[in-house]
Amino acid sequence: MIALVGVIHLPPLPGSPRADRRRGAMERIVEGVRRDVDALARAKFDAVVIENFGDAPFVPGAVSPITVAAMTTCVRVATEDGRLGVGVNVLRNDVRSALAIAAATGAGFVRVNVHVGAVVADQGLIEGRAHETMRERVAWGAESVQVWADVDVKHAAPLGKRPVAEVTKDAVLRGLADAVLVTGAATGAKVDGEALASVRDATRAPIYVASGAVPEDLPRLRELGADGVIVGSWLRRGGRAGGPIDRARAASFARTFRRTWPR
Repeated sequence: MIALVGVIHLPPLPGSPRADRRRGAMERIVEGVRRDVDALARAKFDAVVIENFGDAPFVPGAVSPITVAAMTTCVRVATEDGRLGVGVNVLRNDVRSALAIAAATGAGFVRVNVHVGAVVADQGLIEGRAHETMRERVAWGAESVQVWADVDVKHAAPLGKRPVAEVTKDAVLRGLADAVLVTGAATGAKVDGEALASVRDATRAPIYVASGAVPEDLPRLRELGADGVIVGSWLRRGGRAGGPIDRARAASFARTFRRTWPR
């Protein structure tokens, strides 16, 4: 089972406001992906999620075709490397494009921030489209691509307040999510222990802590029922989101994780 997942924060991609428009920019992005994949593989991570972190402000719906093309190029680098499981997250919530990228590249899973229900975020109102996602997964012959769904996702507030346990049950039993992700309120924010325990009580599906994971907190997260973690910010120099993965920090995190979650 996949348990330790690193995140590659892609820099601004072509078409986004802060994109590098100099000659060779896309080639430099691809080389950065290769370096980060190698760092995670050498540290013995299980998988990597590749996301368009640098593309803020994020699109609330379908992203541009140029974003899909750029991300497909980056994800292909990771799948062809072959040492890690690979996931795709197209921010803010374009799981349709993520699923298409995964189906075309051989990636194993996608992350969807809002799978069921609706939230208010800085992009406005975002609605889950589980009914479309799961039907297209079948129509495209991509049943092997898992859907990992956030519950009570960061940088958002639910349109109608419901217990996180109820949202979890809907995501798995009605939305057919393969795994659920629990986050804090923002990027790098720690997960609330009560919320994590409630999610654990609500489902037998795999649960990943997907924000704020730090080495010293791993025993608590396991005790509360997490099956693994998705870590991004801590792997960077200074523990700040964005930028390349620091090899030493990645190796250190992985060593602590394996002591906490022995195989």
